[in-house]
Amino acid sequence: MDIKELPGKLLQQSWDSCLDQEEWFPPLEQALQGVTAKQAVWKPLDGPSNCIHETENNTGTFNVEDASEAGWAASKEELYRLHRELSALFEKSDIDMLGRKFSDGGTLGGGIRTLAMQEAYHIGQIVMLSKMQGVWPATRSFS
Repeated sequence: MDIKELPGKLLQQSWDSCLDQEEWFPPLEQALQGVTAKQAVWKPLDGPSNCIHETENNTGTFNVEDASEAGWAASKEELYRLHRELSALFEKSDIDMLGRKFSDGGTLGGGIRTLAMQEAYHIGQIVMLSKMQGVWPATRSFS
């Protein structure tokens, strides 16, 4: 591997750990495994909160159009597909690409890092909401 490719590979690994590679927290696919459509739209009664389905992406936030099992399955598959497409793009990035500046002064590499951190945050929300419903396993094996 060329040293210029290393930052992109590290960012890709961070992103991939959010979807399907267990690291310090459960990846998204495992966090959503077995979650039903009914559980995905459940919200606590006290205070403002999103449901699991609403934490999946910015487009879906506050707008669950199809709360059926088929709709929930389609939402998850779309989320996983987009996640993998982004991973493939990140894999191709190099230090020059990642250092490109946005109009706000940020860089593509910084944006990817922030995106992975945001994804980890949402996974934490999913775990918390699952625990509040009593559907998170009491013990879980790490793979």
